[in-house]
Amino acid sequence: MAVRAAAIDCGTNSIRLLIADFRDGRPRDVHRETRIVRLGQGVDATGEFAPEAIARTRAALADYAALLRAHGVERVRMVATSAARDVANREEFFAMTAEVLGAVVPGAVAEVITGAEEASLSFRGAVGELAGAAAPFVVVDLGGGSTEIVLGADSVTASYSADIGCVRLTERCLHTDPPTPREVAHAREVVRERLEVALAAVPVEKARTWVGLAGTMTTLSALAHGLTAYDSAAIHLSRVSRPDLLAVCERLIGMTRSQRAALPPMHSGRADVIGGGAIVVEELARELHARAGIEELVVSEHDILDGIVLSLVG
Repeated sequence: MAVRAAAIDCGTNSIRLLIADFRDGRPRDVHRETRIVRLGQGVDATGEFAPEAIARTRAALADYAALLRAHGVERVRMVATSAARDVANREEFFAMTAEVLGAVVPGAVAEVITGAEEASLSFRGAVGELAGAAAPFVVVDLGGGSTEIVLGADSVTASYSADIGCVRLTERCLHTDPPTPREVAHAREVVRERLEVALAAVPVEKARTWVGLAGTMTTLSALAHGLTAYDSAAIHLSRVSRPDLLAVCERLIGMTRSQRAALPPMHSGRADVIGGGAIVVEELARELHARAGIEELVVSEHDILDGIVLSLVG
């Protein structure tokens, strides 16, 4: 008999849902979606969730709860990542999730996971469909507030959560529209400093395949392949050469927010921060080429959500 389980991932920029059926140990998607809610709005500066950010997240979560009920979900796990780790008013957020989710699945509430657990869940979700011959993998989950860098083959051998993400980097460094050369240079300095620490902890020299996860990565792939609309099936396990990746990143960094928003595959809630994400990707591409000779990026639509669902069924 199939088990119907759901995962909710609440990050700095988006809240995402996966409902899946498990039969014979294999998951099959029932429903998958993303909402941009920007929960981490201003967190880097204030140390607190803004009331309007919690309200946006509550509205999206209420819709997700209705979907859980409509699809007859038996098990659910909701995790919160970078933005929720250090905020002063996170109990307000947890009370909201308990109220909304608990009305559908008694006792359900969001849990904050560590960077190490986030890395492990992302890795598990990302590499399940990739051939073992391509291992070891370096999996990079580029979020709004942090970037998880994970090395492994069948399991994780090293990981590091760096506090650089598209929202955090944009709010900290990229204030002009489009960003000035000085702002971009400052952002690169910040990224390089964080990556120096991360790559001292994760020996990416051993990696053979770079796997990129989350919205910045998937959007970069869509743009590199000239898609006229966001197409999840076309993006999943797509490959982007290093020269094409760097060209798309440079293009995005120099654009205005309105120019980015006009690109067909671009989610409207991502246009203002993807320049920051592109800077992180550029610096990673250069480091992985220099250290491991990696010449392309493999982009996966399967990520921490899939890892969370797998954690519910053993």
